[in-house]
Formats: sequence, C-alpha cells, structure tokens
Amino acid sequence: MPALTALLTAGWVAAQGCAAPVGWTLQWEQTLPRQGPNGEAIGGFSAIVHEPQRGRLWLLSDLPQAELSAWTLPGPRWAPRLLLQRPIAGAGGEALDGEGLVLAGDEAWIASEGRRSDDRPALLLRVNRRDGRTLQRLPLPAPWQAAPGSGLASNAGPESLTRLSAPGQPLQLLMAAERPLLQDPDEQVRLLRWWWPAGRPAAAAPEASPQGALQLPGPEPWSLTDLLALPQRAGQPPRLLALLRRYTPPQRWDNRLALYPLPEPGAVVPPLRIWNLQQAGLSPENWEGLALGPPQANGRPSLLLVSDDNLNPLQSSRLALLIPTPPHACLEHP
Repeated sequence: MPALTALLTAGWVAAQGCAAPVGWTLQWEQTLPRQGPNGEAIGGFSAIVHEPQRGRLWLLSDLPQAELSAWTLPGPRWAPRLLLQRPIAGAGGEALDGEGLVLAGDEAWIASEGRRSDDRPALLLRVNRRDGRTLQRLPLPAPWQAAPGSGLASNAGPESLTRLSAPGQPLQLLMAAERPLLQDPDEQVRLLRWWWPAGRPAAAAPEASPQGALQLPGPEPWSLTDLLALPQRAGQPPRLLALLRRYTPPQRWDNRLALYPLPEPGAVVPPLRIWNLQQAGLSPENWEGLALGPPQANGRPSLLLVSDDNLNPLQSSRLALLIPTPPHACLEHP
C-alpha cells in the first residue's frame, strides 16, 4: 500500500500542476465552554461550517436536543463567543443524531445518523436555519437501510455531508458512511451523491446515486468522521479530505487526515496521502468536524476542526485551526 500510495500521489500532483500538502501545522486550539448562557450543558459537536460572509462558525450538535449554534471565529489569543442557539425540530417525531452539515442560503442540510430502528432512522434533513423547522425528511436508499445482513450498522452513519458543487452551481451533496455497510467488504465506506435533475425545482426532493467508496487504512479499525470536498479548479478532478478516527479503550484517540480522489460510481479508491494529526500537534480527541477555514494573512488556506465531547468529563469540545505546508498547497479557496 505505501508504494501504491506514493505512485498515485506523484501522478495526482503532476496532473494538478501544484503541490499537495506535505504536512500540517497547528496554528491554535481552543476549548469550548461546557455550559450555555442559561447553565445548560452544551457539547456533542459533530460538524462545523465557516461562514466567511459573516465571520462566524456554525456547529451542529448530535445530542438528543439537536441544535445548530453560531459562534464568533476564535484566534490564538481570543476565545470563541456563542452568538445564538437554534434547536432543530424533527418532522417525523423521531430522535435526531445530526452528524453532517451543509449550509445553502437560509437552509441547512443535515445528515442524521441511524440506529437500525424505526425511532432512529438514518435520514437526510433539509432545515430552515432561521427557525430550525424541518422542511424535508428524506430516507436513504434501500442498500443503506436496515435489513437482515445489510444496511448501515447501528451508530455507523451517515457520518458526514459535504457540498460537492461549486458556489453558484446547482447544489450537489456528498454523504458518507462512518464504517462499512453490513454487506460491504471491511475497510470500505460508501459515498452517496444527492442531486437535482435538470428542470426539477430546488424545493423538490433530490435524487440519490451511488458514488463509489473510499478505502480506509488498515488493518486498524479506522472510521470516517467527516468529509470535505475541496474547491475544484477548472479541468481538474475533484478531491476529498477525510477526517479519520480510531478509538482504543479505555480512553485513547488517534486522528488522521486523508486525501482521496472522488471515486467514480462503482469504484473503490485508496488514499493518496495520509497525515498523522498528532504529529502536527493536534490533541488526541474525538475530532468529528472538518471545514475550510479563513484564508490567513499571508494567503495560506486553512482547515477548521471541532471535537465531540460526548458530554464525557474526560473529554472536551475543542476547535482547532490547521495550515498546510507548503504555504500554497492545493487547497485554494474559490
């Protein structure tokens, strides 16, 4: 696998015409508060989106009282400040477990993780982010649904959601499982593309199409906790960054970042590069959310990460900012 990965990486870099990151540097890491303004417990942050127009962050909580929250952007010497909390009202009466988040105008698209039960199905939700109302509730395709010997395992996804289309283009979403579906080979996680056929109004339900699978590193039990479709340059293939996690009881976390090409339907692609985030200085934690961050003063792109504390006193909710090496690696903002 290392030789194949190196070969693929060299070919990818040549095709891109710019350098893939060779490493990452931790710029800062901040701890989020455990309580909201009224003393209520907050945490369970599983997804993050940076909204550059307003200079704020949106965090999605996977706690039973699912909510979106907006925060000021922190820095090396100043802490984030909670701006607002927006509870999410499920349309079907079931409990939600929000794990993936995409913002599109006044709407939020949320991947809700399932438990192989009628009261905790895996869903794609369309939410009005101004008031938290659920506007659409979309079940996943049959291969992802719970059935004897098939479908998502309990608490194994969908774990991530990213915008595949460029800003200004018709919306396309890419969803990923956390671990293999029960009918799939070990160490392969499926991708699912959500899209709207030409002429179909944006308010209508999207179509769902298989989009291949990603090969996780092995033989260790890694899982995929978030996926980020990188801004695409004209004439260049789409690229994905995957946030990977490994948990070893009683309380050990390992975190990796992996670069993938977008697989064709039916294809399984190995990672082009894998980075050990602890070597970059990131605290070992339950890191679950990944997003493009603000461009730095020198023009460097950046990545934002958020961790899920599970309301566990031995864990914490954290924000972190990573920058790539070399400074102008292939993560440019559109």
